Amino acid sequence: MLSKRLLSLLLLAVLWVGAPVAAWANHILIPMDEAQKEHLKAYGIAYWLLGKQVEVDWLLNYRGGAFAFDAVAGAENELAVRGVTYQVISEAQYTGVLSQIADPNANMDIMKLEKVPKIAVYTPKGKQPWDDAVTLVLAYAEIPYTQIYDDEVLRGDLPKYDWLHIHHEDFTGEYGKFYRNYRFRPWYQQQQRDSEAAAKRNGFAKVSEMKGAVVTKMQAFIAGGGFMFAMCGATDTYDIALAGLGVDMVDAMYDGDPPDPQAQSKLNFNRTLAFQNFQIVRDPYEYEFSTIDMQPAERGVYEGNDYFQLFTFSAKYDPVPTMLTQDHEKVIKGFMGQTTAFRKSLIKPDVVVMGENKASGEVRYMHGTLGKGTWTFYGGHDPEDYQHMVEEEPTDLALHPNSPGYRLILNNVLFPAAKKKKQKT
Repeated sequence: MLSKRLLSLLLLAVLWVGAPVAAWANHILIPMDEAQKEHLKAYGIAYWLLGKQVEVDWLLNYRGGAFAFDAVAGAENELAVRGVTYQVISEAQYTGVLSQIADPNANMDIMKLEKVPKIAVYTPKGKQPWDDAVTLVLAYAEIPYTQIYDDEVLRGDLPKYDWLHIHHEDFTGEYGKFYRNYRFRPWYQQQQRDSEAAAKRNGFAKVSEMKGAVVTKMQAFIAGGGFMFAMCGATDTYDIALAGLGVDMVDAMYDGDPPDPQAQSKLNFNRTLAFQNFQIVRDPYEYEFSTIDMQPAERGVYEGNDYFQLFTFSAKYDPVPTMLTQDHEKVIKGFMGQTTAFRKSLIKPDVVVMGENKASGEVRYMHGTLGKGTWTFYGGHDPEDYQHMVEEEPTDLALHPNSPGYRLILNNVLFPAAKKKKQKT
C-alpha cells in the first residue's frame, strides 16, 4: 500500500512540474502573409512584447516576415484584443520551422529583436492632421513615441533616442514652398511665426540657418549609431540643406532678403546622404525644391498604373535590406507627395536601392549607412492616399489594416530592435 501511495504522489508531482514546462515550451507564431488580418497592429504586438523583456524572433522571408516568441502570460489576450492573427505551436513544430529557415538553399533567416527602440518623431506642436503618415501608423499600431522639434534637437536631445523620424518637413527654410497658394491661411502664418521665434530663441538670424544647424545635428546622430527614417519633403530638403550649409538659397518672401545668385555653384555634395549633382529650383513660387524629385509629366504614370517593385535580398547575407523590405506583397502601389520619386541618376552609387520603378528611372525606397548608423528615405506622403492634398482629412488606417505601403514604415520602426549581425556582402 505504501509503495502505491508513494508512486501516486510521485506521479502527481511529475504532472504538476510538467504542466508549466509544457506551457513554456509552446511558441506563438504571428504570420505576416495573406493569412494575417491585422498586419499593422502585429508590429505593435512585437513592440509590446519587447517592452515586457520578451525576445521576439523576426523570421525573415518566412510567411511574409512572421514573428515568433515563447508563449508568455497575457500574450494571447493582447493578440485577441488587437485582432492580430496568430497560431500556438509546439516546441517540435517550431524546431521544424527553424530547420526550414536554416536550410542553406532557403532565402530565409532569423533576426532576434531584443530591445525596445526609443522613438522620436521630429514634428512641430502645431502639426496638422494631414502632415504625417508615420504618426498615424504609430498610433494605429499602438507604438509610443516622443514628439521633438528644433529646440530639442539643438539642445542635444537626439542621443536619447534610437530612431528618428522626419516626414513632411522643409529643411530649406521655405515653409514647404506653400507661399503661392497658402500664404493667407492661418496655419501657414502661424507656422512662419513659430519658426521665426524658434530661430531667434536659438540664436539664429534666419529660419534657414537654424534648419542647417538641425540637419547637422541629425547627421551627427546617424554617424553616432542612430537610425533616421524620412519621407516626403523631408528626404530631398534634408540633403539640399546639407549641401547648401552657409549658402543663402532662400528668396525674400521667406527670409527678408534675396538669395545668393551663385547659390547653385556653391553646393557641396560631399556632405549629403543620398543625392548628388542636383539643381535647386530657384523660383520661390514653384512647388518644388530641386531636380531630385521626378515630375508627373516625365514619370509616365497615373494612379491606375503607378507601382514600384521591392527588391529581393539575400536574407542570410544581406539582413538589413531584407528586414526593411519584409512585406506580403512585392509590388507596392505608388503614392504621391511633395517629394514623390527620386531621380535615379542623381543618387549616390553607395546607396542601396530597395524599391524602384525601373521603367520610369525612379527610386521610391532606399537605404544607406553613415558612420555607425543608418538612414532610409521613402518617397511620397501617404501610402493609402494616392494624391494626398493639403487640408484633407487624415487617412483612417482601420480601413487599411493590411497596407503593404505602411508596412515598410513599420519595418523601419522595428529595425533598431534587432541584434546586430555583420553583413556579409
